[in-house]
Amino acid sequence: MRLTPIRRAVLEALLESHAPMGAYEILDALNAKGAQDGPGESKAGRGLAPIAVYRALDFLIEQGFAHKLESRNAFTACPHAHAPHELVAFLICETCGGVDELAPAPLAKAVGQMLAQERFAPRRQVLEITGACAHCRD
Repeated sequence: MRLTPIRRAVLEALLESHAPMGAYEILDALNAKGAQDGPGESKAGRGLAPIAVYRALDFLIEQGFAHKLESRNAFTACPHAHAPHELVAFLICETCGGVDELAPAPLAKAVGQMLAQERFAPRRQVLEITGACAHCRD
């Protein structure tokens, strides 16, 4: 595994954000900082090409450093050490846009039993729950 300058910059952008970011938001943030790496630069030389961000995101997700929130088509950093196949639950606040990541063992066990009963082999297990976080409700 190699954390190239672009991969590192994308991960840093995700870690600096308290809300999930779309690929083009990441691209804008990196170009604003001037985070460029030769092969990822656009042919016009005006910053990173979108494909460089998408490739970096694919790598970060594959390595467990980031997650994609399908409902938002956005990405968030993963500060937890869990296996790629483990169930991850995201609590997404519709008010502030914040995301909390949980990997509760009882939920994982219940979902695992359900999947086994259905003889279903999941590729990825992500649960997204939207609502209002405790901070916004107070």
